[in-house]
Order: sequence, then structure tokens, then C-alpha cells
Amino acid sequence: ATAFGPTITSFVQPQPAPQPRDFVLWSFFNAIYCNPFCLGFIALVFSIKSRDKKMANDSATALSYGRTAKHLNIAALCLGIVGTIICIVLVAIYLSSLQAGRP
Repeated sequence: ATAFGPTITSFVQPQPAPQPRDFVLWSFFNAIYCNPFCLGFIALVFSIKSRDKKMANDSATALSYGRTAKHLNIAALCLGIVGTIICIVLVAIYLSSLQAGRP
């Protein structure tokens, strides 16, 4: 005699591929506030290209454009912060030299 048990069937659904990021808001912020050497504007251009390719279902190209936009945003933000710090230090040195020159 052969015993038949319950049949267990499992379905594995593939996970959807994550959408590549386009960093449009970060690029827009950098284009407005931290735009040394026009890096923020260039990052915004690459972000928009990335969003367009994402809408056209070209994930590989969208990922490449998004990665470039991210690197440009990092560079623009770092240069903007360093430039701001240098300006604050120079203004502080200038003001202290004005006060030291007065009797």
C-alpha cells in the first residue's frame, strides 16, 4: 500500500528590480545654492537625463546617468561647503584686522 500525503507547492515570485535613483531634488538644490564651477547645473542635467531614461524603461542608462549625477552632486556640495568656510574665515580675519588697526 502506498500512502499519498498532501502536495506542497511553493511559488517564488521574483523581486522587482529597484528603480535607479535620479537625484533631481538634490541636483536642484545644488544648482540653486551650491553651484561652484557649474557642477550643480551639470548634475541637474544628468539627473533629468536619468529620469527620462527611467521613464523610457532603460534602466542601465538611467543608472549610469544617476551615478554621474550623484558624483557631481557630492563634488558640488563639498566644494560649496569648503568655499563657504573659506569665505567665513576670510571675513573674520578681515574684520579682526580692522578692529586691531583702530586705536
